[in-house]
Amino acid sequence: MKASLIERLTEGAIVAFLWLLRVAVVLVVVVGSALTIMSGRYSLEVYVGLVVSGLTLGSIYALIALGYTMVYGILRMINFAHGEIFMAGAFAGYFVVTASDKLGFLNQGAVSAMITIVVAILVAVAVATPVALLVEKIAYRPLRNAPRLVPLISAIGASFVLQYTFRGLFGPGIYSYPTVDFLDRTLPISGIIVRYVDVIVVISAFVMMTGLYLFVMRTKLGTAIRAVSEDKDTAALMGIDVNRAIVTTFGLGAAMAGAAGVLYALLFRQVFFMTGFVPGIKAFTAAVLGGIGNIPGAMLGGLFLGQVESIGPTLFLDGFNVPSPNQLKDVIAFTMLVLVLVFRPSGILGERIARSRA
Repeated sequence: MKASLIERLTEGAIVAFLWLLRVAVVLVVVVGSALTIMSGRYSLEVYVGLVVSGLTLGSIYALIALGYTMVYGILRMINFAHGEIFMAGAFAGYFVVTASDKLGFLNQGAVSAMITIVVAILVAVAVATPVALLVEKIAYRPLRNAPRLVPLISAIGASFVLQYTFRGLFGPGIYSYPTVDFLDRTLPISGIIVRYVDVIVVISAFVMMTGLYLFVMRTKLGTAIRAVSEDKDTAALMGIDVNRAIVTTFGLGAAMAGAAGVLYALLFRQVFFMTGFVPGIKAFTAAVLGGIGNIPGAMLGGLFLGQVESIGPTLFLDGFNVPSPNQLKDVIAFTMLVLVLVFRPSGILGERIARSRA
């Protein structure tokens, strides 16, 4: 009886603590936002700029998150080496853009800049995809029937191997992307500063995400991928090549990550062997937030995380006179991950998908 009473009291204390945590977060968001808005420190143009910045960053997170969510959907494992696939694409794009700059082609005008960007994305995809397929073949394929902890350890090991392979090949230094004059120009919109690089990143990301969604939902191979995701054994009995579906999934996720690497580097203009670590973790946060294993959820989670990371520090914390609130954007992003795991582990769209399958 005493043990049962202690267990009930412990459970009650945990529930009470979680509710207090919820209330505290809501109060910080609501009160902080109200104080910031009433202070009048920021104009409407500033908030619009933050929204645009969040949309740009969120589009990149969404592209990377697609790789996490697709691999989890088909293998029920987290590919923690995915951030390094993203980094491989950024490195590939760097050499293309640098070569174009040395040839004097990069800044000859908008057309030359766009051609260079398209070629850089294609080369990044061509580099990132074989790297991902090699990781799948060596680190994951032999462990498909192993306990879940084993592929997780292998994924972490693959991440370190790729990081230090690139460090060995290119050194620990930071490589700076050449300046693309066209991308730094702003759209002729009165009172709002929107650079062409933001427009290109957002449009490119949405085109690729739409293409991926249509491929998965409308093609025969996409149908096979969804069938394998539902039940590998039954899919195999129906004549579906399970191995081909899994390899295709890795390839598609890697292509999205490689392209995202170029877009990210064009935005922040630098790449080094640890470039993929933080964006990879944040994209994983976005995938969990949207509902891991759910493609639309990954897109939604990436866009939402980008907005929170861009607007959140200023809107939530500036009203409390927190010094340098933008330095806390990573804290806000990872706090969101903890809150999602505690209060809604299935993510924004995860429960809906689970019910429809049931």
